[in-house]
Amino acid sequence: MEQKLTPTERIKHWLKKAEESPESAATYFNLGLAFTDVSKMTSAEKAYRRAVEIKPDLVQAWVNLAGVQLLQWRFEDSLEAGQKAAELDGELPLVHFNMGQAYLYLGDSEALVRCNRKVLELEPDHPAGNYFLAVGLLAQNSGKEARFYMERAARLGHRPTPEFLKAMERVETDGLHVFEVGD
Repeated sequence: MEQKLTPTERIKHWLKKAEESPESAATYFNLGLAFTDVSKMTSAEKAYRRAVEIKPDLVQAWVNLAGVQLLQWRFEDSLEAGQKAAELDGELPLVHFNMGQAYLYLGDSEALVRCNRKVLELEPDHPAGNYFLAVGLLAQNSGKEARFYMERAARLGHRPTPEFLKAMERVETDGLHVFEVGD
């Protein structure tokens, strides 16, 4: 039986492999995973970038590149990588979900809704996809539809934040638009 490597040992292993096989996209992809596991996002990003330089159609490297950029709050960069991943394989819910998260932070409720509708088209029982669709719909003052998806998300195990519930209540009782989105 093979011994499991610690996160630091995994990084050292993949760094050594990268020296031995500098043109292996899979090696750089795995190095990116190892760096991601220890929250070294800048190093992970460099590894994923190298993987897609070597093999531009490595969709999972584009997905992960978008993810680490999202975690670094670099939303425009994340969207660019996410778009590339979607061009390569538009059937991955995670691609659309992550793009939706970037749009959420950029204040674009229309794009947030569009992305999460695509998530649910691909995976109807995606708990967070249902919830963030509700968030986007609430930002557009579509309280009834937002409630439907919020309740669905809750049934699937995703709990809404207290702030969201308060905003939902204000929209439903007072008809107020509770979010300022975009410029």
